[in-house]
Amino acid sequence: MSKRWAGGIFAVSLLIFGSFFLFPLFETVRGAFLDVDGHFTLSYIWAVFANPFYRQSLFNSIAIAAATTLTVLALALPLAFFSCRYEFPCKKIFTALVLVPMILPPFVGAIGILKIFGSHGVLNALLHRLGFCTAGPPIDWLGHYKFGSVVLFEALSLYPILFLNISAALANIDPAMEEAAANLGCTGLRRFFRITLPLTRPGVFAGLTIVFIWSFTELGVPLIFNYDRVLPVQIFGMLKELGNNPFPYALATVVLFFSTAFYLLGKKILGREDAAMLSKASHAGTPRPISTGKKWLCCSLFAAVVLFSLLPHAVVVLYSFSGDWFGSVLPSSWTLQNYSVALGHPLMVSSIKNSLFYAGCATLITIVLGSLLSLVIVRSRLPGRGILDVLSMLPLAVPGLVIAFGYLVISQRGRFFAFLNPIENPTFLLVIAYGIRKLPFMVRAAVAGLQQTSVTYEEAAASLGGKPINTYMRITLPLILGNLIAGGLLVFSQTMLEVSDSLVIAQKQHFYPITKAIYELVNLLGIGPFLACSLGVWAMAFLAVTLFSASVFMGKNIGAIFKA
Repeated sequence: MSKRWAGGIFAVSLLIFGSFFLFPLFETVRGAFLDVDGHFTLSYIWAVFANPFYRQSLFNSIAIAAATTLTVLALALPLAFFSCRYEFPCKKIFTALVLVPMILPPFVGAIGILKIFGSHGVLNALLHRLGFCTAGPPIDWLGHYKFGSVVLFEALSLYPILFLNISAALANIDPAMEEAAANLGCTGLRRFFRITLPLTRPGVFAGLTIVFIWSFTELGVPLIFNYDRVLPVQIFGMLKELGNNPFPYALATVVLFFSTAFYLLGKKILGREDAAMLSKASHAGTPRPISTGKKWLCCSLFAAVVLFSLLPHAVVVLYSFSGDWFGSVLPSSWTLQNYSVALGHPLMVSSIKNSLFYAGCATLITIVLGSLLSLVIVRSRLPGRGILDVLSMLPLAVPGLVIAFGYLVISQRGRFFAFLNPIENPTFLLVIAYGIRKLPFMVRAAVAGLQQTSVTYEEAAASLGGKPINTYMRITLPLILGNLIAGGLLVFSQTMLEVSDSLVIAQKQHFYPITKAIYELVNLLGIGPFLACSLGVWAMAFLAVTLFSASVFMGKNIGAIFKA
């Protein structure tokens, strides 16, 4: 790529990131350190740590993120290792089912958890039928164990991300290194902890980073579980007070600080590549057969994780087809009316149309910008291309809640972007927020495609007089088209069901996306939860198709999209 083209892309990218990523963050942080007279102050930040309620909320958020991340690691690491290294019955089926939780956002699956563990839910009904809990009021499982419920459910929803990262890292390990260790007497768990695990460290870091920040700033699940003692819920509850209350700014700044600090700490501990191989494996290791006992162990582990992680999905599906479900193990009546009512419900129809439009526009933006950024990062010799690489990955380290909050700040009356006020029309800000948040996935997909494509084809076209734009359109683009389609499908599916941006920015019913419509329906009495589950089932089917299509185009390299 010529320096002129690379420089132009660099300048445009900096303008976009500066206006819709760095500037909103700057204004958010700025609001936390200025008093009513515009003077610098630390009193608001100090008040967050001095207030017992905010301090407890911060501790709960960190504890949820830490517990969720450790649980995800305990689930994903053995699953990925067994899947890549051993042959056992039904392996392909189990490997596919392990990824199914990705087709249902945690926000929607939480509805199923409420139906299972609620006071009049499935668990209490089952215990009553088996002769337990026959006397006294029903047990309020979520009321007593809200923290554990949030952690467990988020872990069962997010472990596929780490599973994909570790699987991709294991696939890149040269089998000769493990064989050499075995020849020197380093076998079993010793070889795993001293050779295999250190070589997967960058992949582990990439997955754990996404999981930690996601769970630290998760808004939808605590809202559904009515667990308000976490910072994201506190910020969400103060959005209407932006004009005269400095504490939302202070809380958002604290969330941003801790997210960035944990990201940098994790990168320092796990992200170093000093133990990495000099080159990728020339051939993948072949899964080896194992004894009958180990086969049963692998099958049992996969079956247990799949069973518990898919339980919320099954309940959401049953809920959507139920006519009445109260205090019983299964619905007492079945109906298709929920779907027929949903198809005619103005909120649901408009939300689907809105999400399709928002996600479609955001996906086009990420495809164009992501492919251009990847060209500069991989194919150019521009001195500042490393800055673009860092900028394109930064949205993974910054919570979506904070970015959405920053958009509300910069679009207030009297601000530079006041003409984008989401109260009037949130379309532009939603599209930009979706695009910025999911751009890293597209960049990783495009970078992976370029790294797997020899540059000699483009050099040959240039030597024959081909112009850069013609070379890209006729040579480079067809070679990485599969990666761009896979990244685009993932971006489209993820933006269709984005939670934080949708709940914060969309404030008028006419502009609600799907997730905001589901949230409003869940809080409606009567048929509201049934309609919400119907919309959730539609979302599951949609995500299943898009993720399957993405995996077809990228195969085992699908994990590269989640590389931080």
